[in-house]
Amino acid sequence: MKYAKTVAVVAGSVAALGAAAPAFAATTPTAPRLSLTTGVNELTSTAPQIPDQVVNPVVDAVGQTAEAVHEDGTVARSAETVTGVAGEAGALLGGLPLGR
Repeated sequence: MKYAKTVAVVAGSVAALGAAAPAFAATTPTAPRLSLTTGVNELTSTAPQIPDQVVNPVVDAVGQTAEAVHEDGTVARSAETVTGVAGEAGALLGGLPLGR
């Protein structure tokens, strides 16, 4: 008789949980939705806006410096130097020199 009562109690508990299941279901997500777009939108909405009077001179200075370096040929000379040094160096395998 004890087993019958135990089975009845367990069956009743399962039935009660089944009937109450919609009460446990959440209609809204409990954790915030995290994605790259959401993060960027959050940052841009809370970040202070930088006025154009601050940004434009910096952008102009960077552009002028880039043009001066390009016209001067500094980048081309540096690339040629690096290429020459790499050509003179011996063959490497995993950073170790190969025997000749």
